[in-house]
Amino acid sequence: MSNHDNERLTPAPDGRPPESQPAWRTDFPIDTPQDHYVARREFTKFLGLASLGFVVGQFWIIVQNWLGRRRDTAERRQFVARVDQVPIGECRTFAYPDDETCLLLRPDEATLLAYHQKCTHLTCAVVPDMAKGHIVCPCHHGLFDLTTGRPIAGPPRRPLPRIALEIVDGSIYATDVEHRTV
Repeated sequence: MSNHDNERLTPAPDGRPPESQPAWRTDFPIDTPQDHYVARREFTKFLGLASLGFVVGQFWIIVQNWLGRRRDTAERRQFVARVDQVPIGECRTFAYPDDETCLLLRPDEATLLAYHQKCTHLTCAVVPDMAKGHIVCPCHHGLFDLTTGRPIAGPPRRPLPRIALEIVDGSIYATDVEHRTV
């Protein structure tokens, strides 16, 4: 009995001995246990192709994200105010990007800052205190630094989302929202 015969573990479905089986059964001698056997080479090919599919998928997501951000940047640019309409030491509210209330601050002649008006603790409306250099959350006495938006005191742990500004010919435009963690 050869090694090949030892691999035949299941009898033929009609129960006849191997010598009396039809010719097609000897021409295609794949037995049920052999049919489920996967060689290392086949398994490695499968893993390689599956991995390649995942890599291509990840690159596709990165490219789509990059292209989407480039489109969004052009579409999300929104006029806020003219520079001469915002007095030094004052603030102004505006809605950006999707009717989200934001603060436009001008603490000095050369500085323009913008933040979301919702506190990062429980989304209470924050108000600037330009004289002290703080943005105050009156609900739980949270304080944010006026120049960075980072929390100074109180329960807030995350900084206020900053609105990126662009000044073109004396006009102030909001271009993006910068969500920061520290």
